[in-house]
Amino acid sequence: MTSWRRYLFEPLLNNNPITIQMLGICSALAVTTNLKTALTMCIAVIVVMTVSSGIISAIRHHIPSSIRLIIQITIIASMVIVIDQILQAWFFEISRVLSIFVSLIVTNCLVMGRTEGFAMHNGVVPSILDALGNAAGYSLILIFVASIREILGMGTLLGIPLLPLAEHGGWFEPMAFMQKAPSAFFIIGLLIWGIRSIKTEQVEAAKITLHGTLPMSATSREGGS
Repeated sequence: MTSWRRYLFEPLLNNNPITIQMLGICSALAVTTNLKTALTMCIAVIVVMTVSSGIISAIRHHIPSSIRLIIQITIIASMVIVIDQILQAWFFEISRVLSIFVSLIVTNCLVMGRTEGFAMHNGVVPSILDALGNAAGYSLILIFVASIREILGMGTLLGIPLLPLAEHGGWFEPMAFMQKAPSAFFIIGLLIWGIRSIKTEQVEAAKITLHGTLPMSATSREGGS
């Protein structure tokens, strides 16, 4: 796989920020009650990550090591402020729903992780592609979780009715639990289990043993004696 394809497509499934790197999970729990809100958050993260990574990569040789994190946070915060002002000006209702979560993009470990771990050590184009790929992988999970939560929690998708609600004479009774943050945690957990059941190479090696048991090598030695 060529470099640019690896940067763009690896984070979608093989090295997804949420299911593999375990980054950005907090926002995935908070902003996925419906698809419209999740899509807005996805667009905001994509713009902030790609632009910030490109800028940081372009000036990386001029950033003193002792203050590099301060400069990175300043650049990311500036982009977040621009996005937040745009939302308040043209998409006020969505801005009010997202409220503080847009501002918290500044502290999103995914954004900081890619700027510090990749953009500070690579060229502008690879940094932009890496940021775009990781933001797309993050967005893919948010869209998946938000779609399930909105359909099962409200019977709609993007506000469009999909399931006939019982209160309107239909058969579907919305699941209130799906509009609570823990439901996203369970959905993400099941998604991780499903992906790793198919892609077994993503399963981590066991690092602990149950109390009172011995590692396999020790058991084999005792059995042999």
